[in-house]
Parts: sequence; C-alpha cells; structure tokens
Amino acid sequence: EVELVESGGGSVQPGGSLTLSCAASGFPFSTLAMSWARQPPGKVLEWVSSINPGGDTTEYDDTVKGRFTISRDNAKNTLYLQMDSLKLEDTAVYHCTVGPAVGGLRGRGIQVSVSS
Repeated sequence: EVELVESGGGSVQPGGSLTLSCAASGFPFSTLAMSWARQPPGKVLEWVSSINPGGDTTEYDDTVKGRFTISRDNAKNTLYLQMDSLKLEDTAVYHCTVGPAVGGLRGRGIQVSVSS
C-alpha cells in the first residue's frame, strides 16, 4: 500500500522557518522524482518544488525560489522541504506528491500557517 505521511507543519511568524518531512512507503521511492505542492485557503493545488530520484537536480516555483530547499534521503525513504523566510502568502496545506508535478499520488497534507 502506497503511503505518504507529512509532518513538521505548524504556525510561525513571518520570517520564520519550518522543515516539512514526508515519510514514504509502499513504492520504490529512490527511483522516482518527488514533489511538494500546496493548497492555499480557497485556492487550487499549486506546485512548489520537485527533486529528481538521485536528489541532485531540483526545481522551484518562482514564489519560493531562494527561500525553500527540497531534499531527500533515499535510505530513509523521506522527502524534506526546508522553508525559510516564510511569508503570509505561504500559508497553505502542503502535500508531498509522487512524480515531478502535482498530478500524482499525494499525502493527506500538513498545515502551515504564517501569521503575525
């Protein structure tokens, strides 16, 4: 059974940091690209970042480039998203997804709230 479980969300002030984790199981994690997507309140799901299977190629949406860092530990079947300099507009439910885009299987998500 494929399972993706996000953790590490919470509430922070603008300028703060959070690190999200996604524990994956039930599929060959190390052979697949992985992504993070988010759904802001009242908006559709949007792509945030992707990483290739080896972890040496990453891509970011322009809204998070320079502030967020995606990484993975294939030995632990875990995907990460380090989020720095958080802004109010980063508030969303964050999902890890299988594949290089937002159309693949995804976890239930974790809430990230940025407020002053």
